[in-house]
Amino acid sequence: MNTNQINSAAKDNSPLENLDEWEHDVLNRYPDPAEINKEKKEEEFRNYEETVKDGVKEFYRLNHTYQTYDFVIQKKADYLKFDKKEMPIWKAFDFLNELVDDSDPDTDLDQMQHLLQTSEAIRNDGHPDWMVLVGLIHDMGKVLCLFGEPQWAVVGDTFPVGCAYSDKIVFPEFFSQNPDFNNETYQSKLGVYKENCGLDQVHMSWGHDEYVYHMMKDYIPEPGLYMLRYHSFYAQHREHAYDHLMNEKDHEMFKWVDLFNPYDLYSKNPNQKSWEELKPYYQALVSKYLPLTLKF
Repeated sequence: MNTNQINSAAKDNSPLENLDEWEHDVLNRYPDPAEINKEKKEEEFRNYEETVKDGVKEFYRLNHTYQTYDFVIQKKADYLKFDKKEMPIWKAFDFLNELVDDSDPDTDLDQMQHLLQTSEAIRNDGHPDWMVLVGLIHDMGKVLCLFGEPQWAVVGDTFPVGCAYSDKIVFPEFFSQNPDFNNETYQSKLGVYKENCGLDQVHMSWGHDEYVYHMMKDYIPEPGLYMLRYHSFYAQHREHAYDHLMNEKDHEMFKWVDLFNPYDLYSKNPNQKSWEELKPYYQALVSKYLPLTLKF
């Protein structure tokens, strides 16, 4: 199946009620350590399939079926030209807020509130201002929906393509439907890569993480770029499934990914300041690091 056929076959599938449903599922798999019942064994938190929503399971079926090596290469060639649109970052946030579905019973937060809760928690803990900015923009790549991308090509746990799938990836059984599953090279441990080649040489499944990383790589310090690019790479930063592809630099930089991840997943502040109160700080922060308009 070529990439055009993949796009045609999967374009109209919308398995999630909204894009945040995937993040709620992540919380089921990796709950806040402070909330874990000490009487429950750690391994039990990975046994969530019986209660996972049908939409999430269908999402991963599509994601694992259509995220091929060729698909990723095509999407990089298409989107990393950044020739779709040019707009101020605040216009992108306006669009993200439209992605919330009122039918979702688990949250009434719009995207901007989630981003502000993440960035404010980082700021309150005294981290560098570039990390605060990462908190603000880490989900901005979801604007891919603006260009008609299906959900499975926007969100979801990310993983390397072009090499064997780890059984630590959520719902690994669905990879049997992926055309790459029958490619002997792609299903060897290293695939098209070399031992400890470094993640910068590895093609990750396509989505908002990879997209926003490339958008920001000229503006943000390298630790922040790792946060953006790998914050959904749970098979590695939670399960350590791809150490054989990482080099020493990756392992060092993943300390920053590990630092960022709890702020993304667990930052919930019911006393969050209003956007009007926070606006002057964030406008100044964005102006410090980013141009007036960004190319999407």
